[in-house]
Amino acid sequence: MSTPRRITLKDLARELGVSTATVSNAFNRPDQLSPALRERILGEAKRLGYRGPDAKARSLRTGRSRIIAVILAESLTYSLNDAVASEFLSGVAEVLDAQGHTLLLLSSRQTQAQFPGSASMADGFIVYGLMPSPTLLESLPSQAALVAADFDIEGRPAIHVDNEAACQAIARHALATPPRRPAIVNLRLTAEPCNGPITASHRLLGAEQTITRSRLTGFHRALAEHGIDPAGVPMWNIEENTFEVCAPVLAPILDLPGDERPDLLLCMSDRIALTALTLAEQRGLRVPEDLRITGFDGIAEGQYRAPRLTTVRQDSTEKGRMAARMILGLTPPTSSLLATELMVGDSCP
Repeated sequence: MSTPRRITLKDLARELGVSTATVSNAFNRPDQLSPALRERILGEAKRLGYRGPDAKARSLRTGRSRIIAVILAESLTYSLNDAVASEFLSGVAEVLDAQGHTLLLLSSRQTQAQFPGSASMADGFIVYGLMPSPTLLESLPSQAALVAADFDIEGRPAIHVDNEAACQAIARHALATPPRRPAIVNLRLTAEPCNGPITASHRLLGAEQTITRSRLTGFHRALAEHGIDPAGVPMWNIEENTFEVCAPVLAPILDLPGDERPDLLLCMSDRIALTALTLAEQRGLRVPEDLRITGFDGIAEGQYRAPRLTTVRQDSTEKGRMAARMILGLTPPTSSLLATELMVGDSCP
């Protein structure tokens, strides 16, 4: 008994009375067709048992896989749970979906050997977050397009928000009411892991390695403008932007005696600031009367709770869209700087 011949793209096109390009677009470039035509093609394909163009054959034929890989600084679990990274990925996926491309998620914490085989087929790479190791970058296909987000790679386009100016603006706002004991809570600023106070013995990452350094420069500029010596402002470092990692650092700060406890916390992220808010409330501290708090990111959680968080909003979804458009060649591959918005809430009016 012979095996039935597998239906091909040409067979389906002939059956529908359309071109093979139209059938291909229904699967790979849905934005090129009307919804009615695409629905008709997909419905007939399902009826006849046609599952779509063979990706491997298409890659061999065209030299394009239509796969875009996003290399994340953190683990996949962390990145999908983090509000900022999740918004960035949403923006990337939105553009890739519209253009019929597949999104492949990779973590820079994986070794190259742990990457799936499809990673080597990717048409382009979006690298997001902290600077990955030079070895990882050197291992990527040299001919593939590459866009960086939140850090710089020499000779490649990068997408940033103006971290320094944004932090200078929010610190200026906070310092308009002179604090007695300001303090700064950083995110991944030290070269060696540190979840606690930053001392003179700690080596700090450079601006080319982390956006935290640019944010700190903005805070320091505002402090100096208000006659406060930045060197005298205590700083803490947090290794991971989660409540579980933030809380052990922030709790001892809030447990200090009243005449030692900071009355202004300039926080590098909304997650840090929201953790500080929760712990302050648990201790009966009044915000903003006893403690003023600022964040950075503008995540929805900070705007839905009371007291509403004073923060800087960055459009992470648009950042993702921009990276995806650039990697697909829909916009020129030039470095870009996104605007931010100061959002004055109740935590630091």
